[in-house]
Amino acid sequence: MPPKAKAIAAEPATGLAYWMHQVPKELGNVGYGLAPGPVHDLRVALRRCRSMAAGIRRIDSHPDWKRMQKACKRLLKGLGGLRDIQVMRDWVSRLRVPDDALGNRLLEILADRERLAGEDASKALRDFDHKEWKSWSKLLPPRASQVPLDSPVFELLALERWSKAYARHRQAVRNRSKVAFHRLRIALKRFRYTVENFLPRRHVEWGGELKSLQDLLGEMHDLDVLWGTLVRLGRAVGEQERARWRKEIDLHRQQRLERYRQKMLGRKSLWWEWRAALPRGERLESAGIDWLGAWASYLDPDYPHAQRVARLALQLYDGLATNGLACPGMDVRARAILHAAALMHDVGRAINEKKHAKASYRLIRKLTPPPGWTTEEIRLAAVVARYHQNDLPLPKHKAYASLSSAQQQRVQLLAGILRLANTLDFGHTSCVRELRVEQEPGAVVIRAEGYTEEEPLASRLAASRHLLEMVCDRPVMIRPATSPR
Repeated sequence: MPPKAKAIAAEPATGLAYWMHQVPKELGNVGYGLAPGPVHDLRVALRRCRSMAAGIRRIDSHPDWKRMQKACKRLLKGLGGLRDIQVMRDWVSRLRVPDDALGNRLLEILADRERLAGEDASKALRDFDHKEWKSWSKLLPPRASQVPLDSPVFELLALERWSKAYARHRQAVRNRSKVAFHRLRIALKRFRYTVENFLPRRHVEWGGELKSLQDLLGEMHDLDVLWGTLVRLGRAVGEQERARWRKEIDLHRQQRLERYRQKMLGRKSLWWEWRAALPRGERLESAGIDWLGAWASYLDPDYPHAQRVARLALQLYDGLATNGLACPGMDVRARAILHAAALMHDVGRAINEKKHAKASYRLIRKLTPPPGWTTEEIRLAAVVARYHQNDLPLPKHKAYASLSSAQQQRVQLLAGILRLANTLDFGHTSCVRELRVEQEPGAVVIRAEGYTEEEPLASRLAASRHLLEMVCDRPVMIRPATSPR
């Protein structure tokens, strides 16, 4: 094989673009025969697309993600009955013995059911909208690629899915029900797809074990479905035949359960190996900020402006803290809330340019918090963003009035910092590059590198500093930067 051909063959089969282009190919392979292999491959491609869409939807609210998920779900549902029968038929062929009356009867029943399921599958295939899928294949992969692979955002998404899978694991180990293990299989599959398609470096380390575990849980589920089919046959099955099949099914299921338990129970289980590599502590907080910033970048028409405002706001916050000012509103999470609010303060422009501050508040407060963040912290960030310009926080405002006294103090401080930082990037020109906070008798002085005291910025700063002056209980002066003493 030529070197170039080898390189192409070695490319990993991952990523949204790959799997979205794979779906039409697998549809062609399925054809009218509905053979088990092509049906399985098509379902694999659809599940991956659906899982990735669910992940990206956490940070990108574009409506086509939801539409694509629904299209995948409809076709998967249409193919699901056929695929279950094909899997059961394979298991019956493996487990039956010569002259096995029950095994032969099962194969006959499954053959009849397969014809009916094939009709449902054929209808689902006919109803699939190829033109719409082609349109999504052009639109959605570039949107997904706005967040780099192996980024903290996707590490956080993997952590979120790890947490759900681990919770299912604990439930399954505790009650040992078939339903619990089935739910665990689904949750672990979603975690696997996240690692495979968004964290390729981790997938090199974890991919083999994840697939092995998913196969074990999948085969346990297949055996459970097969036994359920036998039970529904009722009196048509003799006691001796039923007992032999029950013993055989239980044996195979227990073997797979034991292999799962060996890998996934105890302090040295794979659960804790995976968790140790995902964000925690300072990395968790930083990844949460990246997540919220990524969400904002899909909505904000000028996200670089928000990044500049965030940088200036943090410089102001750190300068005030260093000089011992505005302490009542400062605590361990206030800086992170300010950072998040600054990155998200203009997302409302995607809905209502004129009243974008209120629109930003409404969008942010509806966010599901990323791992490491609470609903209360997201709500505070939304209220801070609400006051980044124009309106001051007043008791007549419902969102502000619903806060506790301590939370109101925090909002006043953070909103005062944010509205001043936002004004310093007036016109989105990035002329002010760095801030330094100093104390003078009875005043706070902010030295702004790049500021020249020219209009209209000077007048706007005079108005926007009012809230921060109220919090600090002293005048706030903005002056051009001078050489530090």
